[in-house]
Amino acid sequence: MGRVTVFLDDGGVMNDNALRAPQWRRLVGEFFTPRLGGTAQAWAEVNRSVMEQMFEAQNWQRRLEAASDYASFYRQYGLDWLEGMCARLNISCPAEEECIAMVEQANAFIIPRVRSAFAGAAQAIRRLYDEGYTLHTASGEPSNELAYYLEGMGVRECFGKLYGPDLIETFKLTPRYYERVFSDLGIEPEEALIVDDRPDCIDQAARLGARTVLIGPKAPEKYRPDLQLASLAELPDQMHRFD
Repeated sequence: MGRVTVFLDDGGVMNDNALRAPQWRRLVGEFFTPRLGGTAQAWAEVNRSVMEQMFEAQNWQRRLEAASDYASFYRQYGLDWLEGMCARLNISCPAEEECIAMVEQANAFIIPRVRSAFAGAAQAIRRLYDEGYTLHTASGEPSNELAYYLEGMGVRECFGKLYGPDLIETFKLTPRYYERVFSDLGIEPEEALIVDDRPDCIDQAARLGARTVLIGPKAPEKYRPDLQLASLAELPDQMHRFD
């Protein structure tokens, strides 16, 4: 077998979600204040409250179950985000299509300005690319947002396809996610190396026959990745295990 094809998750592997949140709040204020009014601080505060409500476990599960496809899920998510913030600020929200366009503009403004990469992550990606590995993402985020984050990290050109649910019409935490990623590329699971911070994702990939690297704290005993590392920065020195 030749070199494995490497699939990298984003949040928890390439980028630190804890660093993202405060930057997002600040940049939300910078973007929306001149366009819709209010103050930057007020926008930052309502962004926090709206996101906390949307990502509350039961609310998020209901949102997933109500979605007929990923495109409608993503559209409704954007509408609820902006409409929810406007309602809390007592600001008139734009009409639906204008609202969607503004959400897209906000993503294009905010995400490339976020600097949340883990130490050594960009260097590790660059090294893997320079050593000839084929890199793709395998994330729960949509491909357009992944592109913005990778542009901010300065490594977009190191990746081929930016797999998120939108490219394969499958949410990540479902058994068919990796099946559809591998099928789309025309590779066998044994040719893939999945790098993720979630043990349940690692388990799904391993059940298909992919090789796996878990990033972060030690996994429960029932999960058995091929390799566990503290950070992505350690991966290039360990790639000989998979070739």
